[in-house]
Amino acid sequence: MNLTVFEQLDTLLRLLAIGGLFTMIILLLTSATRPGLKWTAIGLMIGATGYLVNSSTTMHLSEPYRTFVDGLSISTTFWIWLFAHRLFERQIAKPLFLAPLLLALFWIVAHILPHLQWFTFYAIHFVSLAMVIHLILIALVGRADDLVEKRRKIRMFLPLFVGLQVGGVLTYEILFGAVDGYPVISSINATLILTLVMGAALSLLRVDNEILSEKPAAEQVSVPANHFSPSETVLHDKLMSAMEAGQYRTSSLTIQMLAEYLDTPEHRLRALINRKLGHRNFSSFLNGYRIREAKTKLADRDLVDVPILTIAMDLGYGSLAPFNRAFRYETGQTPSDFRKSTIDQN
Repeated sequence: MNLTVFEQLDTLLRLLAIGGLFTMIILLLTSATRPGLKWTAIGLMIGATGYLVNSSTTMHLSEPYRTFVDGLSISTTFWIWLFAHRLFERQIAKPLFLAPLLLALFWIVAHILPHLQWFTFYAIHFVSLAMVIHLILIALVGRADDLVEKRRKIRMFLPLFVGLQVGGVLTYEILFGAVDGYPVISSINATLILTLVMGAALSLLRVDNEILSEKPAAEQVSVPANHFSPSETVLHDKLMSAMEAGQYRTSSLTIQMLAEYLDTPEHRLRALINRKLGHRNFSSFLNGYRIREAKTKLADRDLVDVPILTIAMDLGYGSLAPFNRAFRYETGQTPSDFRKSTIDQN
């Protein structure tokens, strides 16, 4: 079979990208990256390899390999979405798991009922696009709360690349059909993927344990006060005084608001809370104070009839849901279960 120039170029680019992906898998397997992040990244790279083969104009597979690779290809968006949650140390709300379940369901239907492939094609693409949009939102919206400076930079370029490449391909295929039928478009797609792979490889080689460390956020330790610079000591004392005065109870408090209250540059406050006090997210810093007071109030017999929502609002939470999530994360119990158990014991 004679291949056109674009088909030859497309194949070369895809083989280079696959080589880069397997190189990163080896690097990850031999690294000290925390397991949750490591295995989702490897899943992402395996899925991307499946996509590179499945969407190629020249790499044709026979059954059952084609079905297997097609499944890997469709899983790529899920792995990107899950990787972002692990990288940003973000909990996944249970209802959100419906999206990957729908992907799996539509893929199964496509292979069991071939006459419905026109429907499952669009269904899979719309679910995948929704996951990409959600990934972009959590990256950008959570940036203000993130105290790890290198990760804050990732929150800027990750949505850009994912939006351009993954979101762009999904949108194109929804509007015009699969890219593997057009060698020129397929080559452009392969070029974008190779660029993304090379960029990710360089980032992986440069990123240090501040982001990839096996040590989770909850185990970060603070630096002894005698290791503070004079300016850090002054800022730390001002911060502790503000917290003791109950500044953490300010409704929907952000680090920008707190920096303005302390009359200090925001970047200095971020560095202090992250590098000296050991917190990777501003919300975890606030929750330390808020949940401690919540536990005291919930254990107080005189406050037994005060609604949990009232306690949450008094502590600065905008609604009950984030308070419940933070309380369960810190204590392993819901606020109502904690109140019941502590009051029964007393």
